Amino acid sequence: MTKVSGGKNICGVSIGVLSLESYFPKPPGHIKNPSSLPFTICYELLRGISVPDLLYRPTPAMENTILEAVHSLEMQGVKAITGSCGFLALYQPALVKAVKIPVFASSLIQVPLAHQMTGQKVGVITADSTVLNSHYLKAVGADHVPVAIAGLQDSEEFASVILRNERNDMDLELVVEELLTVVRQLLETNPDIGSLVLECTDLPPYAHRLQAEFGLPVFDLTTLACMANDVVQRQPYKGFT
Repeated sequence: MTKVSGGKNICGVSIGVLSLESYFPKPPGHIKNPSSLPFTICYELLRGISVPDLLYRPTPAMENTILEAVHSLEMQGVKAITGSCGFLALYQPALVKAVKIPVFASSLIQVPLAHQMTGQKVGVITADSTVLNSHYLKAVGADHVPVAIAGLQDSEEFASVILRNERNDMDLELVVEELLTVVRQLLETNPDIGSLVLECTDLPPYAHRLQAEFGLPVFDLTTLACMANDVVQRQPYKGFT
């Protein structure tokens, strides 16, 4: 008989998510829509921290809240931890030091990988390109990579709902059109881009539309989370010899 260690209230959770407080739609592909993901998830709500708070009004108290949440997820027994906003990249070094399990706070961790895989400049699509500076890239080891950054801060639908928190309802097809326009303009001015990394966790639901339109590899938090799940939950291979 095999003895299994106890001490967990809930078992079988792979990825823990530091979850900003937001109430707009999260379609399939969003890290906060577990119905579309092939692994189990546990959410730790960062109560009182919205997307605009994280981007435009960070405080020392906010960092303390995030650190408390990462400790809570570790105690709950998750195998790895991520976040629900790519701008959590700024806290990556502190979070890694705070716990003994893998942390991938942001999809931006994939920027060096995307460059190594293509040998070309990486197009980074962010919620607000005026905020995403070298400090965020340095925090995930990507400050040496040639990048071109474009954001949706000048859009109508995306910015109104997600960046300004003016309402919760959102026209998803309009967001797609705004995203395609931003990426199209980025590629016109940077024809040497060989891949796209979506910083914003609200964009992976439309990654397939980007790939169909522009034919580039597209990295996002969902691709990273799937890889992390496979890394921390290795399974025997099926097949025969």
